[in-house]
Amino acid sequence: MQTEISNDSKDNGTPSQIPTLSADALFHYLRFAQALSIEVGDLLREGYYRSREIARKSERELVTSVDIAAEKLIHARINAEFPEHDILSEELGTNQDMNVPELWVVDPLDGTNNFAHGFPVFAVSLAFVHNGAMQVGVVHDPMRQEIFAATAIDKAYMNGEQILVSDTKELSAALLATGFPYDRAGAENNLDHFANFWYASQGIRRAGSAALDLCYVAAGRLDGFWELKLKPWDMAAGALIAQRAGAIVTNFAGAPWTLRNDRIIAANPNIHGQMLDIIKGQIGFAK
Repeated sequence: MQTEISNDSKDNGTPSQIPTLSADALFHYLRFAQALSIEVGDLLREGYYRSREIARKSERELVTSVDIAAEKLIHARINAEFPEHDILSEELGTNQDMNVPELWVVDPLDGTNNFAHGFPVFAVSLAFVHNGAMQVGVVHDPMRQEIFAATAIDKAYMNGEQILVSDTKELSAALLATGFPYDRAGAENNLDHFANFWYASQGIRRAGSAALDLCYVAAGRLDGFWELKLKPWDMAAGALIAQRAGAIVTNFAGAPWTLRNDRIIAANPNIHGQMLDIIKGQIGFAK
């Protein structure tokens, strides 16, 4: 089976992926992902209110016992339902090669540092990729009981209601979001971009979950989002949801975002170009 790319969707950044799978098959994957996200979300919410083991993966990057339990649950459910599928995930991924026919890209707990500190902003993120083309994205915020979802052949939804990006016209009136890499000693730490956008926008939020930031762009709660040094599981589901809600989703060069990109810009069509100009350094404000 192969996947075609629609030429009529170039105006919103990430091409729509038209699967050769039947619509029934595609929505079977969606229903599975939604049900799994609820099950994992229940586990995360329960873990949030009880004591949990916390370990350090690096100086600033944490992992909790709940991360591992949630990821084991996801693997068990996918392996039972789709034993021929591969899984790309942070801790227990069975295959880090993305050149496989059927791939689940999952983050059992996006926002681990928030979770570990008791800050209630985190989510489970599940994406299904068929022959390299993004097909299904589901992001569940268990603390607010909000499920964001999209498929490559439909619109984006939150709890069953269609969502759309904002219509903010100017970056100066835009509310943006971003995040910062764990590697703060590197040359790219996002501080220059942050300063430039701080001058250019109405405000910036840093909530700590890229998956939810992308969904908030999709829902019009944010006008744009940018971040760098991310992993595929941080972005996969949210990128599809944002794109199906009308966002332009690209890398920092302005090319359509793919799973192999570690940086992303997602914004409504009015301000995406303005954000890209700042990222490319064509407009600078930092002192």
